[in-house]
Amino acid sequence: MRSEQPARRSTLSRRGMLRGGGALAFAGASAAALKLPFFSTEGVAQSAAQCRAPDVSASEPEMVISNWTGYIDPRRAADSTISRFTDATGIEVTYQVDVNDNSEFYAKVKNQLGECEPIDRDLIVMTDWMAARMINLGWIQPLTRENVPNLHANLIPALQGVAWDPDLAFHAPWQSGLTGIAYNADLVPEVGSFEELITREDLKGKITLLTEMADTMGFFLKVVGADPLDFTDDEFADAIDLCRQTKADGQLLQFAGNNYLQQLAQGTIVACEAWSGDVIQAQFDNPNLKFVAPEEGLALWSDNMLVPNKATHQANAEAWIDFYYQPEIAAKLASWVNYICPVAGAKEEMEKIDPSLVDNQLIFPDEEMLANTWDFMTLSDEKQQQYEGEWADVIAG
Repeated sequence: MRSEQPARRSTLSRRGMLRGGGALAFAGASAAALKLPFFSTEGVAQSAAQCRAPDVSASEPEMVISNWTGYIDPRRAADSTISRFTDATGIEVTYQVDVNDNSEFYAKVKNQLGECEPIDRDLIVMTDWMAARMINLGWIQPLTRENVPNLHANLIPALQGVAWDPDLAFHAPWQSGLTGIAYNADLVPEVGSFEELITREDLKGKITLLTEMADTMGFFLKVVGADPLDFTDDEFADAIDLCRQTKADGQLLQFAGNNYLQQLAQGTIVACEAWSGDVIQAQFDNPNLKFVAPEEGLALWSDNMLVPNKATHQANAEAWIDFYYQPEIAAKLASWVNYICPVAGAKEEMEKIDPSLVDNQLIFPDEEMLANTWDFMTLSDEKQQQYEGEWADVIAG
C-alpha cells in the first residue's frame, strides 16, 4: 500500500514551505515595507451577498483550487484522491500549488477581491487567522449547507464552533496541525516548555522560532501569564518585549523559514518551535528528532477551504469539500500529508491504509492532547495591523 511513500518523504510539507517562498524575504525587509501591501484595508471590504457570479457548475464540470505545496497525495497516481474525485463526480480539477504564505497570497488577490472582481479560482486554502480576515472583509461566499452534508456530519469536535465562523457557514478545514517544540535527542535533553526553550543556557544561540506571528507570540503570551485567546494591549506589549529580549540576549539563532528541521538534523540548532506534520515527516529519516507538547500547551490551527467571491463553479467546489469529508478519502490524504485529519471516522479507515499511523497522536490526537491546545485571538483589522507591525519590527530589527 505504501510503495510510493519515499516520494512523500523527500517533498517539503505544506508548513515546511510556509516561509520559504515569500517570507524569508520577510526577515530582510524593513518593517515599514512589510506593513503596507498586506495591511492597508481602506476601501477593500465587500458584501459577499452582492459580489456573486452566476454558478455555471451544471454546464461546466470543472473547478480551480489554490492550495499549499505538498498538501495532497501524489496527483498523477492512478488511485489518487483527485482521480477518484473526478471519477466520482465527472469534475475536472485544475489544482494550483500557488499558496506559499498567507500574507503573500493576500497581497496577490487583494486588489481583485477588494474591487469585487474574480480571482479565477473556485476554492482557496487559508490559515485560520487569514480565513477569518477574508470572511470579515466580505470576500468569501457562504457554503450551501445541503451541498456539504459530510462536512457537518464528520468534522471532528475539536475544530467545531470557532469564534470567527461557528456554524461552518463559510469554511471547511482542509488539514489541521499543532505547534509545539522539536529537539534533537542526540544533542540535548528533552525541552519540556517554551520558557525552557528561550532561557536554557545549553540551548543558547542554537534555537529557532517560527516567523508566523500567531504561533510564536501565542507562546510568549503564555510565558508572561496571558491567554492567547483573550489578551490586552499591555499583555501583548509584555510578550513582544520578552520576544525582543530573547533575540537580544542571543538565545535565538534566527526566526525560521522552511529549513528549521534540516538545521535540527544537522545540529546547527538543537531545539526549535515546530509544526507537528513537519516533524512526523522528518522522523522517517531521523527518529531522534522529537516533538514535544510543551507545558504551555500546543497551538491548534487549521488551513481552511474557502469559496472566494465571483467564483463561477461554487457547486463543484462544494462537491470537492463533501468528497474529502468522506472518512476513506480523508484517511488516504492524511497518510501522505501527516497533519491532523479533520474528519471523524478516518482513523478507522487508516487501519486499511497504514496501520502504523493509526496511533500517531500528531495525526489522530486524543481528547487529552486536544484538551491542552489553544488558539490565537481573532483580531480586528486595526489590531492585526498594530500587532503585525510590532512583530515585523522584531523580525527585521
